[in-house]
Amino acid sequence: RATTLFLHLFVVVLTTSCRRAFAWSSFTQSSSSIYTYSRQSYTLRMGMQVKIRIVGRKSGSEQWLDDAYSMYETRLQSSLLDVETVWHKNDAELIKGVHTDLNKNHLVVLLDPKGTTCTSEVFAEKVFEWLNQGGSRLSFVIGGAEGLPAELLQDKSLQTIRLSDLTFTHQFARVCLTEQIYRATEIKKGSGYHKW
Repeated sequence: RATTLFLHLFVVVLTTSCRRAFAWSSFTQSSSSIYTYSRQSYTLRMGMQVKIRIVGRKSGSEQWLDDAYSMYETRLQSSLLDVETVWHKNDAELIKGVHTDLNKNHLVVLLDPKGTTCTSEVFAEKVFEWLNQGGSRLSFVIGGAEGLPAELLQDKSLQTIRLSDLTFTHQFARVCLTEQIYRATEIKKGSGYHKW
C-alpha cells in the first residue's frame, strides 16, 4: 500500500512542476485505487533542496563528524528533502557559489556568530518559509576557520542566523545545522522526535 502511494505521488510529481507545493495530511484509497486527500494544518513539498556551502576540505573533518552528517542526510530522505554539501577551497569560491545561487533565485542564509538566534520551533518555521521564498531551494553558508568573508556579511539582502552562542568548528557546525534541518522536518510532521 505504501509503495502504491509512493508510485502515485511520483507520477503526480513528474506531471507537475517540482517546485509546486502540495498540501495534504491524510490519503484514503477508493475502490478504483485513486487517492484523495484532506487538507489540514501542514504542507508537504516535493523536490525540496537544501545546499550547505562551506569553506574547507571535505577530507579535513574527523570520521565521526562525517558519520553523524551522513546519518541525518539519510534520515532526511524520507522527508523528500535533499541536503547537499558543497565544499569550497577559499572565500573567493564561496562568494562565487553564493552569487550563483542568488542568480537562480535561491534563498541564501548565512551562519554567523552575529546573526539572530531562534528556537528550534522558530527555525522549523523559517526553513519552510525560506524554501517557499526560494522556489524549494535554500542555501546555508558556513565560513571557514576565519569566519565568513566581509563581502557576504555586508550584503544586507542576505538572512543571517547563528546556531549557538558557543563556538564550533565549521565541520561541527555543518552537523549541528543538518540535525536542526532534520528536526525542522520532524516538527513539521508532528513526530515525537522533537520534545517540546
